[in-house]
Amino acid sequence: MPSTLNVRPYDEADRPFLRTLYLASRKHTWTWLEDDFQLEDFDRAVIGEKILVAERDGHLLGFASIFTQENFLHNLFVDPQFQGSGAGSALLHAAEATFTRRGSLKCLVKSKNSVGFYLSKGWIILSRGDSPKGEYYLFHSPEK
Repeated sequence: MPSTLNVRPYDEADRPFLRTLYLASRKHTWTWLEDDFQLEDFDRAVIGEKILVAERDGHLLGFASIFTQENFLHNLFVDPQFQGSGAGSALLHAAEATFTRRGSLKCLVKSKNSVGFYLSKGWIILSRGDSPKGEYYLFHSPEK
């Protein structure tokens, strides 16, 4: 019998693993950046945000963090070895459920797999912008 994928609220006990996951996921995805990624980046990246965690059989697969006041999906990262497992879709759906109106997110243009993922889920590119990590797309969620 297949195990169930569960999305749940963040617990402080998740922090050590999510710090490692965030570090590994960015190194795996943002290969063009020669950034000095640190474990502590997770702590700064989620300040004041609602964090959701995807897990299966007690193993953490990924997380999403949402700046709820703005309906803004700030982070969605899945452990590279579990990409394609449905964890990203489950996290995105759970994040969308927190929105009180259309949501938004920014995704680096060079993150072609991520851009394709959001487009496949019905998100719409509104504009392009520049950030210290490179050019990004501003997406809006599908109509609620």
